[in-house]
Amino acid sequence: MRELHDEPHLEGRRITVQFVKTQVEDRGLEPRTVADRHDVDVADVYRALTYYHDHPEEMRAVERQREEAVEEYEHLTTDPDDVRG
Repeated sequence: MRELHDEPHLEGRRITVQFVKTQVEDRGLEPRTVADRHDVDVADVYRALTYYHDHPEEMRAVERQREEAVEEYEHLTTDPDDVRG
């Protein structure tokens, strides 16, 4: 796995380990389906899942960083009614 914006991803691709895990484990897609949809080898999908489970602390940190980024974005988003006043 390589790092992409501080996240592990499939080598040579912009598909993150977190994305693969979400597709297979959270959405319930078959690894073959994920591989076919994203034009990667099914072995890469399994490698990403293995990486996810072999590095739980790193993956929790990635999830926290994503959550913080979303919260920051939501905090910066202004309600149009606030601007009109």
